[in-house]
Amino acid sequence: MSDNNKPHPLIRAEAIKQLQEHSFSHPWNPNSEIKGFFLSDAVGLQRIGFHLARISPGKESFVYHSHQFEEEFIYILSGRGIAEIDDEEYEVAVGDFMGFPTPSVAHHLKNPFDEDLVYIMGGERREVEIADFPRLQKRMFRNRQDVQIADWENLKPME
Repeated sequence: MSDNNKPHPLIRAEAIKQLQEHSFSHPWNPNSEIKGFFLSDAVGLQRIGFHLARISPGKESFVYHSHQFEEEFIYILSGRGIAEIDDEEYEVAVGDFMGFPTPSVAHHLKNPFDEDLVYIMGGERREVEIADFPRLQKRMFRNRQDVQIADWENLKPME
């Protein structure tokens, strides 16, 4: 017997096609544009994010960043892209997998090619996270829904 208040744990391929496609652009990267489906939300997962994502030609994912607590991964389904990982660029294509254990190296995904880059991305959803943006010299602190940003020059050790 199932609880009627919870989403069903199975979502079929046809139902996925009917989900609302979300679009996200990172405020610090004018070339950031990801479109996709929040599959984990559709089945009620709360501690893991699992998303079907797409980057159009000439667009990028987020902004070059690293995580302190939330592990994440990317699996390429179709198309090609450039993964920036720890200040090196790698061409990625169908079947390639990237995993970022914490504390992670900085990473970013972009699509300079002429077809969509389609991939699965996922990772942990912790209540507290710290992320660094090394090229912008900023640090994000997130505690549940409260997000604060600090410039690296303003970070001081506690005395």
